[in-house]
Formats: sequence, C-alpha cells, structure tokens
Amino acid sequence: MAPTISHPTGVNFVDDHSHRPVNADAATYYGGDESHSRSRTYSHSYLHGYNPKRAPAFQEDLHTRSRRMSHDEKSTAPRRFLIDVEETIRVILEQEDTDGDFQISVTDAGPKMMALGTATSNGFKTFDIRGTYMLSNLLQELALARDHNRKRIILDEARLTENPVDRLSRMIKHSFWHSLTRRIDGDGLEIITADPKNRTGRVQPRIYVPHGEPAMAEYYRKVAKEKPHMNLDVQVLPPKPDDPAFVKSLNSKPGLLALAMNEADDGHGGRTLKGIPFIVPGARFNELYNWDSYFIALGLLVDGQVNMAKGMVDHFIFEIKHYGKILNGSRSYYLCRTQPPFLTDMALQIYNQLDRSDVDGNRAWLKRAIQAAIKEYHTVWVAEPRMDPKTGLSRYRPDGLGIPPETEATHFTHILEPYAEKHGISVLEFSEKYNDGIIKEPGLDEYFLHDRSVRESGHDTTYRFEKRCANLATIDLQSLLYKYEIDIGTAIREVFDDELELEEDFPLAPFPPTQESYSNPRRESSKSRLQSADEWFERAEFRRQRIDEYLWNESKALYFDYDTVKEQQILYESVTSFWPLWAGCASEEQCWQLVTQSLKKFEVIGGVVSGTEESRGKISLDRPNRQWDYPYAWPPHQIMTWVGLERYGYLEEAQRLAYRFLYMMTTAFVDFNGVVPEKFDAVKLSHLVDAEYGNQGIDFKMVPREGFGWMNSAYQVGLTFLTSHMRRAVAACTSPEIFFGANVSGLAAGSFAVADNLVPNDPLNLAMENLDIMAAASG
Repeated sequence: MAPTISHPTGVNFVDDHSHRPVNADAATYYGGDESHSRSRTYSHSYLHGYNPKRAPAFQEDLHTRSRRMSHDEKSTAPRRFLIDVEETIRVILEQEDTDGDFQISVTDAGPKMMALGTATSNGFKTFDIRGTYMLSNLLQELALARDHNRKRIILDEARLTENPVDRLSRMIKHSFWHSLTRRIDGDGLEIITADPKNRTGRVQPRIYVPHGEPAMAEYYRKVAKEKPHMNLDVQVLPPKPDDPAFVKSLNSKPGLLALAMNEADDGHGGRTLKGIPFIVPGARFNELYNWDSYFIALGLLVDGQVNMAKGMVDHFIFEIKHYGKILNGSRSYYLCRTQPPFLTDMALQIYNQLDRSDVDGNRAWLKRAIQAAIKEYHTVWVAEPRMDPKTGLSRYRPDGLGIPPETEATHFTHILEPYAEKHGISVLEFSEKYNDGIIKEPGLDEYFLHDRSVRESGHDTTYRFEKRCANLATIDLQSLLYKYEIDIGTAIREVFDDELELEEDFPLAPFPPTQESYSNPRRESSKSRLQSADEWFERAEFRRQRIDEYLWNESKALYFDYDTVKEQQILYESVTSFWPLWAGCASEEQCWQLVTQSLKKFEVIGGVVSGTEESRGKISLDRPNRQWDYPYAWPPHQIMTWVGLERYGYLEEAQRLAYRFLYMMTTAFVDFNGVVPEKFDAVKLSHLVDAEYGNQGIDFKMVPREGFGWMNSAYQVGLTFLTSHMRRAVAACTSPEIFFGANVSGLAAGSFAVADNLVPNDPLNLAMENLDIMAAASG
C-alpha cells in the first residue's frame, strides 16, 4: 500500500516548484515553503476515511500486483508524486531495506516495488515505483527533502528515473564537492579538527601554527577565547618543524596544521583572517592531502571550480614555505613525509584556466607556484636521502622515528610481537620503549624506514614495495620529476621570458648528480643567480636517459623500479609503467611496445588494475591482499593511463579504458544506492573489497553525501574521454563485453585481445559472493 499522506483536512497540496528544473540541486529543488488550496471532492472523501488504494504488494501478496506492460497506456504529462516524507522513509526502509544498512541495494530482498500517490489526484491515485535504482533514488530524495525540513513534497518521477550518468555527474558537481569542502579558521575548525585517525584517546582539538606567522597565531588564540566550548589548544611550531625527534614528540598530542589564509573584512569595519577553502578526500581523511588534491583538482577544473583548485595550490605553496614540503596530509604526524609530486602540472593547468582579464595577477600567482616547486625539488626530491647520487635517481625516503602513529593500534602487532617476545615484555611496553629509544632494534628501524617510504609513495600498501621501498628508484617518481623539470623549464621560457629570480634562500642541489658532488658539503645558493629554461631541460634530459638506462626493460616492454642498494631492476609489473606516457618521457617506440605488448597485462573488465596477479603472488591467511595490488583499481592509475595514451595518440585505447572504469562506477552507483567508493575490485566489478583497509566512502545512510575525492574526479574526467554514444551506453549499464565485444582485437590498428581478463560477471551474484566472503572473514 502507498504510504499515507498527512496534511490538513479539506486542502489540496499544491506544486510549489513547477518553475524549478526537474534535475536541479537539492537546495533549489526542495527549498521554499509548502502551500495548500481547497481540496477536490474525492481526495476530501479519502481524508475522511475512504481509501481506494489496492492491497499491498508485499511478500506473499506480490502476485496480486499486475505487471506493467510495454503497451500499457501512458500519460503524456510528466508524472509527479505527492509524498509524506517521514512516513515514506519509514515504509521504504521497513519494506525494502532488508539488511538494515539504511540503503536500498541490489542485495536487499524486498519486493523492489512501492506505490506512490500522484500529485494530480492529490494522492488519490497511485503509480508503482519499481526496481533497485528507482527505489534507492526515492530514498535519497526523501533524505534530501528531510535535510531541507520538508514534511511533504511533490516529487517529479524524472528525478527517480534520471539517467544515472547525468545524476552521478550532477551530484558530484553540485553536492559532493560542497560536502568535501573544508576551511581552517574560526568558522571551519570544529568540522576539520575531528580526526578519525587519532588513536591517542585524547580528543582535544589542537592546531599547530608555523613559526614566523604571529598574526595567525594570535588569530587562533582569539578564536579559542571566543569559542571556549571548543577547548582549542593553539601551539606554535619551532623554526624547523620537520625534525624527526620533534615530530615523534608530538605523537601524544596530535593536531591539525595551519594552512594559508587571506585577509578579509570582519563585518565590523576591521580586518581579520579567513581560511582559504579546499577539498578533502573524504571518509576518514578529513584534511588536505598531497596527491589526492591533484586528482581532485582535475575534477574541479572539469566542473568549473577554478578558484577552489587555485586555493589548494596556495596551500601547497604555504606548506613548502613553512613545513619544508607538500605534506602527505595536514596533520602533525605527517610533518616528515610528503607524497607523489604533482604541483607543477596542477599549477599550469589552473593557470591556463584563470580569468584572462588579470594577466599580471595570474602571472604573479604562477611565479609563486613555480618558485615553491623549485624549492621543493631542490630541498626534497634531489636532496639526500631521497636522492641516490650514484644513479642520479630519486626515491621515496622520508625521515622519521618510531612507529607511524596514524595507523590502527593493532596494525603492526604481528611485526612487533617477535621483538616483544625477545625482550620478554608485552607488545605495548615494547612499543613505548622502542619509540622512546630505550630499546634499540636496527632491524625494526629498517622495517619502519621502508614502511614510511611506502606511505610517502601513496601506494600504501603493496607487495611491490614491501621491505624495500626506501631503496627503490620507482618509475612513477622519476616520471613525475621529469614532468617537474619540463614544466619548470617551459614556464620559465614561455611565461617568465627565460629568467626567473628565486626569492627564498635555500641550497641548490648539484648537477649533474655524482657521488663526489653530493659528498661536497658546499652548495650554491638559490639567490646567487637567475634560473633559466635550458638548465631545467638539461635536468629533464639527464633523467630521461637514466630512466632508459636503469628502469626500461626492452625484452619485457615495461618500465620497472630499480633497487639502488641491490643495483638491479625489481621485476614487479606495475601499471605505473604507463606514467612515462603521461609525463612524455617515453619514446614513440617505447609507447608502442607498452600499448601493444603490455597493456593487456593490466586491462580487465573494470579498467586497469594496479599490478599483475603474477607479480602479486598467491594470497593466503599468512599473506593477505594489499590494497594497491591486483585486483584493485584506483582513480589515479586510470586517469594517468588515459591521459598518457591520449598524449601519444592512442585515443581509442584511452576511451576504452575510461569506458570500462565508468561502467564499473555507474553500475555500482545504480545497484548500491549511489555509492562512490575510494577504490574497486576491477575484476569482480565490486566495491566490497577485502583488502587490509577495507573501502572508504561506502558508509552512509540513505543518501551519499561526499562520494570520494579522486573517484569523483575520475568520473568527471572520464566523461570527457567518452563519445556521446559511449556515454549513452554507460548510462544503460552496457557491459564492456557487449559494447566492445568479448575480444577487442581488431578495434583499432595495433589493438589486442584482452579476453583472458574479461570474465563475464553478474552484479548480483558478485555482490552476494562478496558478502559471503566478508561474512566468512568476520566469522
């Protein structure tokens, strides 16, 4: 039976938003007040007790509801429903949400059918809403209406049947980005100081302000006084905030790191500071991150949010100035650690979309960004210990002491137990004494050096890097630094008339890098001369040659990481082998070999996987899945591969891969109440993964609020690769196997078969299989 509608006797509920676009954002669609007029006779009689509705179609009575047929008479006018919000939420959850997770998904066992009263009959006549997608959309719309304090709504059927590609893209653009927006100032602190990764048991909000920013420190002290309920602790950092011993001393008192602010009118005739807004990844990641922000910015640029992306670069410039690097994340426990560097490409892409009416201002902004990138390059990426002078290649190799504090308390228990037993003490006692330096264990120091490096690489965790990451000159890092060198040289030549003055004083790394030049403590000052484009192009060419010498494997047609200690390639097949295409440091011949011989190793039904199953090895209870290994697919790898293939003219391959990934995203969105997760199992087309950290972005009630930062971007960027035909096929959830054929060889010259990786899968069966796996694991 349709949910009852409660409104005043003798009145008719009037459509008060007929002038609003059907697919407007929730604030526009559900904003405004309810309005009524005199009721029609039959609805009046219904309100006095006459109920003409048919019997409920639920469980054993399901057969009594006739099935709609394609030749049934259809109304020519758009259908609208008159809905009591709270009552309908109650009924739909009671009837359809059989697993109790406040979502309507393909795995729920309800009848997947509900009658709603039509608006034209004032709720007297009903129409059946059928299927997972329409019912989950109904639940989402009701939750949004509740957000806007609506008791009753007139809902367009078109919002329930909306093309899923359009709906998801719209939600990302108009809702998800807004929900992921944060600001560090008096107005935004209460939201962002919350840190799910803080396992100290102390929840007092704390903010660390850089040395040399007295006005900022005073501002936050004022906020603490004006908002005593926050109990905000304001601390000023020392001049060198990334000293490992100091950073370790903060483990017991973690806090948020201050970011860039602008001066603004305080509304009382004075001036105050205001935080520059930025986007966080989402879920447990409630702060500004490094490489997440680059991919998020790509999505923001597609959606026209240039100023938001620009503000994130401003924060990175601030971090390089005050914290010495673009931090892994803007919390105190990340002060020693950065992440994959993308600043130059991020800044140049934003610069190209800035308002052209302020040429001088745009140029000054890009100059600040390039100057910051040059400082980061010299003091972080080509400085020891990250630089290996012998090969001239860089590594992920951060400083740090003790056990990484942002992990779950039991994350390293299996590593620490043998050492605790050796000393005859508990794991907790051993951890405390090891962190305090009372117990010395060089083997454990080595383990955590590599563990911190894995986290700095962004690929945490993977068997590709386990127990060796700090020694590896990875193909992804070399590609990114090659792009830095090309971007900096190009900006100096094209924007700054082939000369750029550096305003901050810092040591320049020697070039060309040799063991002798790095052993000499004397360094040239950044202020001693102007920067020219040629020296940066020379650095790029040097790096390209070293990549070819150490990382390219001609016989296997792949790039591999190089172990600078063992002095050998590590033959772990990683999809980051395609990052040189993004950077432009591969030759046409190398690209052709990658596409024709190696792409098939990574291409599966849902896009490209992080690495191959063969390289990962067998999984067992003693050797569990790692989330950056096969069969998982992540947005950064998809976007980098799409852009790289397009750059070298392999557009059809890029479109095919984009189609696969967006198909997987869209089917999850349709079948699982609008979910947009952090990552996918691209072989099983499932977001229900069993990797060590599970999945982020999947725990929400009734309506997805945020999606997940870089997954949102992958969708918006991916849509720019699709043709109109492809977009329509994705919206119809047309499997790649059908769209391209089970064997895609012959699609284009030089393409190949990938049928071995394309196992036909049914979404419901896969979902149930994953639920069984998760239930077994929890049991």
